[in-house]
Amino acid sequence: MKYFIKIIKDFPSYLWSGWGSIASIFLFFALWDLGNQLYGNLVLPSPKDTLITLFSIITEENTIKDIFLTIKRAFLGFSISLIIGSILGLLAGLFLTASMMSRPIVTILVGMPPIAWIVLAMIWFGMSDMTVIFTVIVASFPIIFIGALQGTRTLEGDLKEMADSFKLPFKMKMFDLYFPHIFSYVFPAWISALGMSWKIVVMAELLSANDGIGAALAIARSQLDTPTALALVVIMIGSLLLIEYLILEPIKREVEAWRE
Repeated sequence: MKYFIKIIKDFPSYLWSGWGSIASIFLFFALWDLGNQLYGNLVLPSPKDTLITLFSIITEENTIKDIFLTIKRAFLGFSISLIIGSILGLLAGLFLTASMMSRPIVTILVGMPPIAWIVLAMIWFGMSDMTVIFTVIVASFPIIFIGALQGTRTLEGDLKEMADSFKLPFKMKMFDLYFPHIFSYVFPAWISALGMSWKIVVMAELLSANDGIGAALAIARSQLDTPTALALVVIMIGSLLLIEYLILEPIKREVEAWRE
């Protein structure tokens, strides 16, 4: 509880430290505008036209429903893979045999293209939410699993022996020794899996759903409506950035304060 109270108290200073990220966003918009001048509106609409389209569609009721539906699917699939992948990865890291047995399974999951999972999920579950959620889980699970596995396997034996020799309390060993080390591996895996979830959910919706941002992108593609397509992409990227930098990043800074 004290971690979350401190996160809230330090949140203004955290926002103030984000000027470098804001500058990179403005640089991205400048390069985007340059691409518009080189290739024209059909290939790459200008940031101004895209933002105008964004503000026009964001007020539509159907767009709001599609946004929340896509976020719900992505967050649900990501949450399931986060819980299962973290637990199984930590358990597999504790036992060498389990670690060796899980390696080929993880290789198969990582190596199989997401589009193949979408096709299989469409056969198994039809045109339903389960198709999208299942694809997100399968695509993000191995990333989280590997992060948790590596975090557990790389715990240094010397540190364990030192903690045992000084007879540190179990709580101190968990939160001051084991947890920070494992978290430094698990958290980057969570971030990567979150980004993967956002990409996969749109792809799965585009191919297998009649609603959501992906379905709206399919309609924009069929109508060659590039400004709307880019506006929808901006919505997804914006929602991902908000979740990562307003929720996950402050937690990371607090938990990894010992690095400073």
